[in-house]
Parts: sequence; structure tokens; C-alpha cells
Amino acid sequence: MSSKVALMVVMMGVTLAFPSDPYGPPRPVYKDEPMPYNYAYAVNDQYAGTDFGHNEDSDGNTVQGSYNVQLPDGRKQTVNYVADHYNGYQADVSYYGEAQYPQVYGPPVTFKPQQPYQPQPSYH
Repeated sequence: MSSKVALMVVMMGVTLAFPSDPYGPPRPVYKDEPMPYNYAYAVNDQYAGTDFGHNEDSDGNTVQGSYNVQLPDGRKQTVNYVADHYNGYQADVSYYGEAQYPQVYGPPVTFKPQQPYQPQPSYH
């Protein structure tokens, strides 16, 4: 008798867990109003040899920006782009400088090691 009641309770729980109409109308989607924004950053670390940056402006519908990076062959790559929902992403890529491939390579870039962690024993 108790197994029948337990089975009925489980079946009732499974029945209530499923939606009554899985093919009904979809839930409404609330989209936020587009918000204008802009940002920019640049990194130029001579010690590590990194040089790159990015800036972007948006009026809420169209995004315009550019980013650049110093390539390992010595050229600087710049990408200017415009993106919107109608035309998609459109980019104009340009390079500055001549590619350099030296026959003799200098010493590898190394970093000074930090002092290793050496915990002191504690005697309690």
C-alpha cells in the first residue's frame, strides 16, 4: 500500500514539473535601449617588448574603432573598423614599416627571477 502511495506521489511530482504547454507562445523578450559608450587603452612596455592599443566609440547603433599591435617582424598592424546590425563588421587592415628578418638573433629575453618563498618554521 505504501509503495503505491509513494509511486503516486512521484508521478504527481513529475507531472507537475513539466510545463503544461511546451509549444505555447514564447516568453516576451525585453531588450534594453542601446547606450552610447567609448573607451581606449594602450600598452607600451619596452622591457617586455609589447606595444598594442585599442579605442572604440559607439552611438548605441553603430560602433567605430581601431586597434593596433606591433608585430614580431617589426611592422605595426592597424585595423580600423565599423560595425552595425545592417552592414555587419567591416574592417580596413593596414601595415606600417618593412618586415625585418634578421639572420643573427640576439640573446633571448629573460626576466630576473623573484626570490623564492622560504617559510620560516614556527615552533608552537
